[in-house]
Amino acid sequence: MEKGHGCSFSGIVSTSTFSCTIVVVTLILVRILYVILWGPRPFSRRATKPLSTLIVLGSGGHTAEMLNLLVVLQKDRFTPRFYIAAATDNMSLQKAQLLENNLTAKNGTRVPNTAQFMQIYRSREVGQSYVTSIWTTLIAMIHALWLMIKIRPQVILCNGPGTCIPICAIAFLFKVLGIRWSSIFYVESIARVRRLSLSGLLLYKFRMADQLFVQWPQLQRKYPRATYVGRLM
Repeated sequence: MEKGHGCSFSGIVSTSTFSCTIVVVTLILVRILYVILWGPRPFSRRATKPLSTLIVLGSGGHTAEMLNLLVVLQKDRFTPRFYIAAATDNMSLQKAQLLENNLTAKNGTRVPNTAQFMQIYRSREVGQSYVTSIWTTLIAMIHALWLMIKIRPQVILCNGPGTCIPICAIAFLFKVLGIRWSSIFYVESIARVRRLSLSGLLLYKFRMADQLFVQWPQLQRKYPRATYVGRLM
């Protein structure tokens, strides 16, 4: 008799556990669907509050293109600004500091009040083996988690460097968990004429970017969820 009761109790527990798992998985899927469908909606033009903005810089042409975009950015609305570059990339942050200093000279404000400059570990260095990159990617994800908790940006701007992937992944996870809603805007490099970069492709396929902009019409035809904005350089 006791054995029968034991089996019955185990069966009830197993059924309850299975039911709870189904409910949790369903809720997570519904939340992910909500994030994906709600994310692409544009900001309200009536909003007047400034938006804390995280800007991801990359070496070489990525930084040049991003700084070109920032020239026309509404600085009073997208503030404070947090610039992030790879730990081995000092040149990009120097260029961003120069941009902010020029802006400060015009407006008479202090840079620390409107902009901060940070570095993040790279997921993978150029030429690094994929085996060892597993460990460096894990470190980069942990570092990105710490930065996202510290900064808690409302807007993320990026345009190609692999440095943006851990940050965007953490931002997407935060949205799903309801921790923080960070709108992710990705602008593909003008050098990408026929296909997206690996960073752009990952953000597109996994729907992490709220809006993904391309600078060539054939790219928009190949990736219909992208938005064609013309050449920005």
